[in-house]
Amino acid sequence: MRFKVSERLNKRYPQNYIIKNPLCGSLVFLGFCLFFFIIYKPLQIHESRFFGIDITVATYCLIMAIPLFLLIRVLKRVKCFSNADEWTIFKELLFIVLLLLGIGIIVYFSGFLLEPPSQRWNLPTFFDSVFSAFLIFSVPLGFFSIINYRYLLVSDIIKHFNTDSGLSSPEPAEQVIRIGSQLKKEELTFLPSQFLYAESDGNYIVFHLNIENQIKKKIIRNSISNVEQQLSAIPFFFRTHRAYIVNLKSVCSQKGNSLGYRLKLSGTDSEIPVSRQKTHDFDITLGRYH
Repeated sequence: MRFKVSERLNKRYPQNYIIKNPLCGSLVFLGFCLFFFIIYKPLQIHESRFFGIDITVATYCLIMAIPLFLLIRVLKRVKCFSNADEWTIFKELLFIVLLLLGIGIIVYFSGFLLEPPSQRWNLPTFFDSVFSAFLIFSVPLGFFSIINYRYLLVSDIIKHFNTDSGLSSPEPAEQVIRIGSQLKKEELTFLPSQFLYAESDGNYIVFHLNIENQIKKKIIRNSISNVEQQLSAIPFFFRTHRAYIVNLKSVCSQKGNSLGYRLKLSGTDSEIPVSRQKTHDFDITLGRYH
């Protein structure tokens, strides 16, 4: 039972609209808040010591929408939430809980600006602010998560491919590829058949090459976009992800669905991601070589 729950929570899932698009999502969130407070007027909201009820409601909504944008941007910098292509249900739920907790804390402290501080400096008021945030604002955040439920019904498809056992052996017609660094002080050379994949690592690119049946790593200072441009003349080199370029002829297995794939390459145990936006073009291009 625990295994099934764990498997379900770690199933890949797309980010909801508000999380994926912080700016537009915050505006949508703001619209929901305005509509909700004006129509329902919940939780005994009343005019503040400075403004009437309408301005007070609008102020509270802005106080929540602007920090929401900042909270999303900050949380997406955390390693756990930084990769949208490895998003899961668990990450989605945890992200929303942290957002709601942050909003509740912000609502509590913003009340000191709008209401007499002497009436708020206590734990019951703090917990009431956090509870209210969870009660009200889980609706818009949860709505955009629930509408992606259809991806739970999509099963992974596994494909296996035959790769050329002599992939690392140079062919007579091959031309040497030369990759220059951004500093122009170093150069990396290899044959197309030796290239497995390249991955971005900060300001550097790590090339994984199959040289004489041994996997070797070569590092050069460059950007993945610049390397992609330098490799553009090779039709079977494909950028599968913002951080990866792969030799399609070296792909031996593919696992995943419309949310993205995970690739296994001959000669290495590494799994290379194919982002959701790239799956269609990847399928078409891969079909030419397998």
